[in-house]
Amino acid sequence: MTDLATRTEPALRRAAPALLGYAAVRALGLITLALWTAARDKSAYTLLTARWDALWYTRVAELGYGYEVRLPNGDVHSNLAFFPLLPWLERLLSAVTPLSYADAGFVVSLLASLFAAWGVFAVTDHVYGRRAGVCAVLLWAVLPVGIVQSMAYSESLFTALAAWSLYALLTGRWPAAGLLASLAGLTRPVGLAVVAAVWAAGVAAFLRDRRGRAASGPERGAPAGATTATRAAGMALAPLGTAAYILWVGHRTGKGPLGYLDVQAGWRNGFDGGYAFARFVADKFTSFPSALAGVGLIVGVGLVVWLYVTCVRQGQPLPLLVYSGVVTALALCASSYFGSKPRLLMPAFPLLLPLALALARSGTRRSAGVIAVIATASALYGAFWLNGSGPP
Repeated sequence: MTDLATRTEPALRRAAPALLGYAAVRALGLITLALWTAARDKSAYTLLTARWDALWYTRVAELGYGYEVRLPNGDVHSNLAFFPLLPWLERLLSAVTPLSYADAGFVVSLLASLFAAWGVFAVTDHVYGRRAGVCAVLLWAVLPVGIVQSMAYSESLFTALAAWSLYALLTGRWPAAGLLASLAGLTRPVGLAVVAAVWAAGVAAFLRDRRGRAASGPERGAPAGATTATRAAGMALAPLGTAAYILWVGHRTGKGPLGYLDVQAGWRNGFDGGYAFARFVADKFTSFPSALAGVGLIVGVGLVVWLYVTCVRQGQPLPLLVYSGVVTALALCASSYFGSKPRLLMPAFPLLLPLALALARSGTRRSAGVIAVIATASALYGAFWLNGSGPP
């Protein structure tokens, strides 16, 4: 048995309860969606693989970049807005198997969701222990928008890369953390959050070591194997994916480094500090039925903020705080696609750790009952949500 197998087998066994629970929750969601769509004479598989963003990724895999849709109002929706790693994997898998691009996207997302769940477990287990790790995975699985984890979208792939990059950081594997951060940066624009986590951890480690050398010699307090050179390598690798794609888009459009922002502007998307979202919420209070939705949005944002503050108070490691903070800021402060904000927040799994800790401290029967109830509600909501008119 190789050294890698020796290290991996115990890790898989340790994570097995979390992964089995995750698979059960996702199976419940898919079965519920299949039954719901069958009753409405629709195809669940089409909703998962050939609608909204999934269709854009498939077109990139099949035709490459350059496809765009010009709307009557003058907006231009270009597929350059979609980062390339998922369509690259779709094209690769389709080339070596009989699968279509859409089928390949579904398979990639299913596998990536399992690796994401394993990554969430690994991070939480490292910080708070195995029981909290299992609870964190189950809470991530039962999110109201958890059905997206089974769609041919990039959220599962991104979360897998981000979680394992964070785990590599926490365990002192800096080159691996940088490489995974670079791949995350080829997956979604929010890859900047992983880059920020790597850089924040690197700067903090350099400052800590500088103080440590003054006290008792070099590299004091560093994780095993972490040296100045390996940290620098990780920090140098981290932004390469995001930078490469943004610079390529700028070259492709002829608009330089800011070309990608113009592409996003064609989708009426950008970063305005939350002004547009605040107006969207305020507009809900112009009539009574919609005012209830406005109250729900305020409560939801308040819950996210409270969870982040709790993460800070509980002393989460710096990389987790930076990562979840940047993901949250980018999601809440985007100027468009307000209905997609819960999905955009889904990769911010460290926000769930306070809830995972509380659940882990309760009895097994009580925590299992809570998860079962939420999983059922999540499965029903996911089926209802995907059968709606708008994109998730």
